[in-house]
Amino acid sequence: MIAQVSSSVGGMAPSASAPKGPTPAAAKTERLLNLVIALLSTRQPLSKARIRAVVPDYLAGNDEAFERMFERDKDELRGLGIPLRTEPIDPFFDDEQGYRIDQREYALPQLDFEPDEIAVLGLASRAWSQASLAGPAAQALRKLDAAGLVRDEASVSGIEPLLHTTEPAFEPVRDAVLSRTLLGFDYRGGGGAGLTTRRVQPWGLTNWHGRWYLTAHDLDRDAPRVFRLDRIVGKPTSGHSDAFQVPADHDAIAMIRRSYGEDAGTTTTVRVQVREGAASSVRRRATIIDGASQDGWDTLDLEVTRIRSTVQELCAAGPDVRVVDPPEVRDAVVAALRSVVEAHGGGR
Repeated sequence: MIAQVSSSVGGMAPSASAPKGPTPAAAKTERLLNLVIALLSTRQPLSKARIRAVVPDYLAGNDEAFERMFERDKDELRGLGIPLRTEPIDPFFDDEQGYRIDQREYALPQLDFEPDEIAVLGLASRAWSQASLAGPAAQALRKLDAAGLVRDEASVSGIEPLLHTTEPAFEPVRDAVLSRTLLGFDYRGGGGAGLTTRRVQPWGLTNWHGRWYLTAHDLDRDAPRVFRLDRIVGKPTSGHSDAFQVPADHDAIAMIRRSYGEDAGTTTTVRVQVREGAASSVRRRATIIDGASQDGWDTLDLEVTRIRSTVQELCAAGPDVRVVDPPEVRDAVVAALRSVVEAHGGGR
């Protein structure tokens, strides 16, 4: 949770021409961290006077300045989900209130992951290994390793997804999506179109076919729109956070596909046999028709709208999946696997 405070209010490093010393944002981060540590380390509520004495920044101003700063800091911590309690200092007299953070409420519960979930987390960390989130991804993976969680590398062997984030607008757009902050930016349309200024509610940031897309509600056009990140010119401007709500039925991939004229089309039922205990990604979205038979295979039905991506997914499962029906999907999987073999010299 302390890391959450830091990531939410931390500032950028000062430039070479800036005066030495912490930026205002960095000073605020340090003050909030000191306040959290002080309130966590006590079993009894701390009075305002005691808090002012142990948090150095509170001593700099007069009483009125301290009151304003402390009230803002309390709201900030509660906004971050930190359980700041207000309780009487003396249980027999409620005339003076104190503050503390209950460690039992503050601590995160024990998290348990299924083997396939751990495998996906490991795969996701590898996906970000060469992108702007490489540091946080690697740190999350080290925490899983330290907790003794063993990753099933075999179930995702041969898959090496890499997400590159070379677009300058990636980080400000990502931050705006996470904090639901209004965005403004100059956008160069396709087909040689000139620059237009767009004001949007950023709903989602999605990687599709190797490119990053922002799905959003265009405020000036009063309609949902899709924007390619590499066509955003300059640094986006942002406003206040929590300025809107993302629609509950928002489907970023569907929006992107529609923007390229790809209709979801009709649904096709693909029947497959999956080796027991394998191909967890296929199992998650399938309906089991028959349980494990004597030879260790389950029969599953997949409801799909995109045959091509389904063929790719089934090929990735290798010998752990057999396509039963329809014949065109089975033939497509066989053809794709044969092309892989030929590309690696197996056909010679």
